[in-house]
Amino acid sequence: MTAFHPGQLVMVDIQGKTLDAATAAFLRDNQVRAVCLFRKNLGTEAEVRQLTRDLRAVMGPTALIGLDQEGGSVVRATFLPQAPSAMALGAADDASLAEQVGAGVARGLASIGVNWNFAPVLDINNNPANPVIAERSFSEDADDVTRLAGAWMRGSLKEGVACCVKHFPGHGDTHVDSHLALPTVDKSRAELDALELRPFKALRDEAPAVMTAHIVYPQIDPEHPATLSTKILRDILRVEWGYDGVVITDALMMKAIFERYGYARAAVMAIQAGADMILAQGDLEEQGKSIQALVDAFASGELTAEQGRIACARLDKLALAYPVRHDDYLGAPREADDVLMRKAWAAGLTALRGAAPPALNAALRVFVQPEVPTDGVSEAGPLGQQIVELFSAFPNAQIQYVDDILNLDWAEVPQDGRLNIVASTHRMRYGANAQTWRPDLHLVLWNPFQAHDVPAPTVVTWGYADGALAGLKAWLEGRASATATSPVNLD
Repeated sequence: MTAFHPGQLVMVDIQGKTLDAATAAFLRDNQVRAVCLFRKNLGTEAEVRQLTRDLRAVMGPTALIGLDQEGGSVVRATFLPQAPSAMALGAADDASLAEQVGAGVARGLASIGVNWNFAPVLDINNNPANPVIAERSFSEDADDVTRLAGAWMRGSLKEGVACCVKHFPGHGDTHVDSHLALPTVDKSRAELDALELRPFKALRDEAPAVMTAHIVYPQIDPEHPATLSTKILRDILRVEWGYDGVVITDALMMKAIFERYGYARAAVMAIQAGADMILAQGDLEEQGKSIQALVDAFASGELTAEQGRIACARLDKLALAYPVRHDDYLGAPREADDVLMRKAWAAGLTALRGAAPPALNAALRVFVQPEVPTDGVSEAGPLGQQIVELFSAFPNAQIQYVDDILNLDWAEVPQDGRLNIVASTHRMRYGANAQTWRPDLHLVLWNPFQAHDVPAPTVVTWGYADGALAGLKAWLEGRASATATSPVNLD
């Protein structure tokens, strides 16, 4: 790229599975160097490789192509070996395994031309009501999060894919989703230092990038969410801690930011606060407004040339250290990573309250929701047919579909000697209705905190990828154990 253009500080998304002429021209004209890919952009593996080649050709040698490939329910490239969720690795409690998984994820991403992964999550999920983190966190313990997430990140970095730890300074103790509203964490600095901030501080010298949280911490900055807070990004992260890696915002289109500030104002405020790059999703017109706001702010002196130079230099350093590549990922390496991911899922399988597999000849009744659509953050839940397959070895198993598992009426459940099993493929907590449920076995395939809602023998898989379901099927059939320990309190 030539002379500094504020577009170099903006990451955008694109609308299709190919790079159309209008979008390519927009990227060139505004010297945009960064694109975030979502499910809407990912066709076949070959199509993704072509898309990233085209993006690299347009954006140049300091291109940054990113996505969310955390593992578990938050993955975009679903055709790659399916990594376990962070909390599954927390249950397995094996730092070496976490490092291997991080490396395997990176190998897959490098093969499709992605050089920046918005993972791992450093949030400490100590709030069972959290609607957006849950199994995306490694643990409710700060030291365990630091140890396991650090190992995961080191695995990725060794394989040449940049990580971006998130969501600074901590999204684990919220009961509001910042995609939908503006959360508040009303804790003192001492309380934050004792928990939320500890993994970020401990890993600050290793993490090449940090993503901000759209959360207000009123005892630190009562006026601005962290993404726009000079007191948090500049004073704590940059000055006090001396962090000199890349700071990128979470998406500015999320309601926590957009409805209060709008794209244009938020873009300027984020750079002022200490961010290097804004994530500006939307159509070309909306993205253009964010870029123009930065152009105007630099021209007027609201943002200084030195701020732009420093931010651009950090981004150049990241891109040159972790360049876009398209490694060969066929045959044995890919097969080995698939085996690794399945092994890691199985290692996290956790039985609670004396849960034991039913006899293969037992009469079973399994309640499950047939379909759970994506919420835009996580992928869609497993299909009912996948749950049917879990019980293929049980000749006397009946599957009973429930349109919405949250509304299951236990008073209507027959008490006829069959073992009643609830298989949860839903991310939401059940609520008060579930307090009357008395299943013989509760299978929690997504949000582990549903175990709080149902007083029953429970097995937690921490996710529903192929490896998670294969591990659960082996346990149901008596071929495997579920001896991992929950990294969060599920009593």
